[in-house]
Amino acid sequence: MEQTGFTALERVPRAELEARWARCRRQLQEQCPGASGLLAFSRVNIYWLAGTMANGACWLPATGEPVLLARKGVERNQLESSLSRILTFRSYSHLAGLLAEAGSPLGDSLAVECSGLSWALGQKLEQALAPRRLLPGDRVLALGRMVKTPWELAKLRLAGERHHRCLYDLLPGHIRPGMTEREISHACWEVFFSQGHSGQMRMGAFGEEIFLGHVSAGDSGNYPSVFDGPLGLRGEHPAVPFMGSAGKVWAAGEPLACDVGFCLEGYQTDKTQVYFAGGAASVPADLDRAHAASIAIQARVAELAVPGALPRDLWRAAKDAAAAEGVAEGFMGLGRNQVCFVGHGIGLHIDEFPPLADKVETPLEAGMVLAVEPKIGVPGRGMVGVENTFEVGAAGGAVCITGQDYGMVCVEG
Repeated sequence: MEQTGFTALERVPRAELEARWARCRRQLQEQCPGASGLLAFSRVNIYWLAGTMANGACWLPATGEPVLLARKGVERNQLESSLSRILTFRSYSHLAGLLAEAGSPLGDSLAVECSGLSWALGQKLEQALAPRRLLPGDRVLALGRMVKTPWELAKLRLAGERHHRCLYDLLPGHIRPGMTEREISHACWEVFFSQGHSGQMRMGAFGEEIFLGHVSAGDSGNYPSVFDGPLGLRGEHPAVPFMGSAGKVWAAGEPLACDVGFCLEGYQTDKTQVYFAGGAASVPADLDRAHAASIAIQARVAELAVPGALPRDLWRAAKDAAAAEGVAEGFMGLGRNQVCFVGHGIGLHIDEFPPLADKVETPLEAGMVLAVEPKIGVPGRGMVGVENTFEVGAAGGAVCITGQDYGMVCVEG
């Protein structure tokens, strides 16, 4: 029996969606000239295009109204999306016919979101749409989402404000030396949920997962990690290498690195806060120097993050600054934990384009949001450093939206 009377929790404004379509279409013309449109399959990209997280596909034609195709939950999609054409489908073999009937036919060539499908499903799609030519459209979506709209920026700024409040103001009152990493992880969740965290973190890279983030006490910060980031961690279990270990206690004299993201209404900010188990006077000199170096590197990257700057140059400047500060050995991880980037785009996914890495030459634009994360692994002690989320403005350096306090927070038992 069909239920009626429901209302959407939120509707993305129609003008907001139209601005996204326009940006995506400009990228489509540049990246896939001649393509008749773009088919998106991942739920996050469907949400970005249609304002609802559908189970299916979204067709963005080169001109005209997009079409949403849903396998299940079409009633919810109709509540949440302002699209006028929302259809149901069962098989990829039906897509071409349904879109033609809707007045938005597929052309001889079209862009598709390759990373939104498994290889097996991609092969089925290719067969179903033959002899049409399918072009990779992932870069179109990445570049389209790279610059945030004012509507998106408002959500990210609010998430960043709450993120800082949680890690800098609230969490220190809930943790103490002698607690396990797992207990500290649960304390993080407690304060995060009190400030509206949505409870889910999303990554875009194939196979990457995350749950809350990394909570690493002492030498856990240099523990071997399969996650594509500099901070090591023991995690819950080899099958769940996230959050923190019930077997690792945060001991007096150790740093504690909490690299945990905040999600508000789908939009995420990234932040790392380092705590020290003891008074400020007892912080070892090598930890203090390394943390100060991280703050200086973050400031240098933020200063250079202006419209027109190239991500590769921010990465190179960060490496040069680490060498000048005498922390090159542990910069962005010790040994094989080391990664070759100092930050990344962020929004609906934690790991958005562009990475702040060598060979990435897409110029920064006003409205981009970047997580900048210079961290230093200190042998025998753990990892210190910072991560904050920055907004690239029209002029001047990038502005931090996750607070202005970057020092270690000392917590005494």
